[in-house]
Amino acid sequence: MLGLTDVLAIMSGTLVGFTLGLVGGGGSILAVPLLVYVVGVPSPHVAIGTSAVAVAASAATNLIGHARAGNVKWSCAVVFAAFGAVGAAGGAALGKMIDGGSLLALFGGLMVMVGLLMLRPRRSAGEAGVSLTFASAPRLLPLLIGFGLGVGVLSGFFGIGGGFLIVPGLVGATAMPLIYAIGSSMVAVTVFGVTTAISYALSGLVDWRLAVLFVIGGAGGGVLGIWLGARL
Repeated sequence: MLGLTDVLAIMSGTLVGFTLGLVGGGGSILAVPLLVYVVGVPSPHVAIGTSAVAVAASAATNLIGHARAGNVKWSCAVVFAAFGAVGAAGGAALGKMIDGGSLLALFGGLMVMVGLLMLRPRRSAGEAGVSLTFASAPRLLPLLIGFGLGVGVLSGFFGIGGGFLIVPGLVGATAMPLIYAIGSSMVAVTVFGVTTAISYALSGLVDWRLAVLFVIGGAGGGVLGIWLGARL
């Protein structure tokens, strides 16, 4: 029999999955506050660890849908995710050393800053500017590595998948159209989430029951988000 907490976790997961599927980000930026203020997880660190597990699983599910739709630019996504994972591991170790209240305050400030940055006009190089080739590698690789490491550190530090940072990071590095940045971001969200989740799980800071309920809700929400995103 599901209790109120379980229902709230599933509903929260649905919202997180929908947001990830729709815009490629916002999963953890919603998951952590939802776990703390709606589901009622008392420890911000447990909320962060649990959200990392749930968002990584939701992102992996959404990645399948985006890959089938041809929205993933694998060469760029793999480089970004690989170097970002290194940053995420270091960021997670540092984040566990900061008290929960301070983490939430810093997290809120980051949300505001990224929201303002996303209002700026974006350049787009079109389809031709989004693949790693011998010709484009000297230009794209330093940007992908730099953005990947930076976003990875923030992702690990705040215990987030980082999609709301990864999407603008991919756009900034490659000028790829937004739909490809959203699809490609699912690779990095999954990798960053797994890296952070392992770090927090080893410290006993994951509520596995809530994580499973979040994933169940996120699977349904992700399907709806991908469907709607393709039509906007």
